Amino acid sequence: MLRKHKALYLLMLPGILYYVVFKYVPMYGVVIAFQNFSVGRGILGSKFVGLDHFVEFFVNTPDSWKLIRNTVMLNVYDLLFHFPAPIVLALLFHELRNKKFKKFVQSVSYMPHFLSTVVIAGILVTFLSPSTGVVNFVLVKWFGMEPILFLGLPEWFRTIYVGSEIWQKVGWGTILYLAAIAGVDPTLYEAAKMDGANRFQQMRHITFVGMIPVIIVLFVLNLGHFMESGFHKILLLYNSMTYETSDVINTFVYRRGVLDADFSFATAVGLFQSAIGFVLVVAANRITRKYSETSLW
Repeated sequence: MLRKHKALYLLMLPGILYYVVFKYVPMYGVVIAFQNFSVGRGILGSKFVGLDHFVEFFVNTPDSWKLIRNTVMLNVYDLLFHFPAPIVLALLFHELRNKKFKKFVQSVSYMPHFLSTVVIAGILVTFLSPSTGVVNFVLVKWFGMEPILFLGLPEWFRTIYVGSEIWQKVGWGTILYLAAIAGVDPTLYEAAKMDGANRFQQMRHITFVGMIPVIIVLFVLNLGHFMESGFHKILLLYNSMTYETSDVINTFVYRRGVLDADFSFATAVGLFQSAIGFVLVVAANRITRKYSETSLW
């Protein structure tokens, strides 16, 4: 079997090596979450302290529950608004009949995906500036409103973050859904037309149904990152004025682990995030396997 399909296994080899080297080998370092890790002593020489760092985070860290709340809220909003957006856009793309216009709109929607997070953050800061930003210019000149300090108000942060995620990733996210739509049997549409179904009914009962297996798989995979908000974008956009809603577990881990060099504590908090993601993926996969024919395993 190995010799017969050696070309396929060779194609898989780079991906396998990537996950082994960068995902599985570093898991050995998780042990420092249960130690008072010292760089000089190393992992084998550092003192074992058990669950002390977990207790410190949940009991002795004043902002621990605020961090968890902010992380959960950002990801809930992301699932509610960002996750369905590529599905809706893919359905709209499929309904376009002008092929040239369709290709143009798709290409434009893909473009933000190729911009780095730093560039996206820079665009947001420039556009939302209270003095020179385009958004405030429109609000003041067209609607007679006072300038709004968007990036300095906690109540605006989640809207800005989720909105920018949708703008940046919605076009690229349609690729898998369009591939699923391409696999739908065309004879189903012909049969539906003969039965008198209009385009909306065809989209609802044929196109959308054909996308459901892909939707389920991507939803389960997204749950695995439920506690991992977009660290880079948050780090570039948040500030002390918006900590109330913008400070999440990842930014806290960065400050404690990298800036304060408290590696053991940061690893313990990061391990907690990963454990929550693992539990959510397993639970969601079990539910989808029970009530549908689609699951990850």
